[in-house]
Amino acid sequence: MNYKNGRDVLPPSLLQELQKYIQGDLIYVPKLAEKRAHWGEVSGTRKLLAERNKEIYSYYSNGWSVADLERKYHLSGESIRKIIVKSR
Repeated sequence: MNYKNGRDVLPPSLLQELQKYIQGDLIYVPKLAEKRAHWGEVSGTRKLLAERNKEIYSYYSNGWSVADLERKYHLSGESIRKIIVKSR
């Protein structure tokens, strides 16, 4: 997150209005909802988990048991089964 001085980015009338409520403190202005990234999009985690889940389903389709997949991926049997059901 970048720090910006209000004098540099806000019109004077808006700056004066904000100063009625807050002075000298930091304030966070959130992005609009449609501009926000969804969970895992920026870091790539979402993509990595989708690839892992696809791989789990592929192994399962090729005869691996849930117990085998638990050991390989260090996940619970319940998690493996959820991935398999969602991947169908």
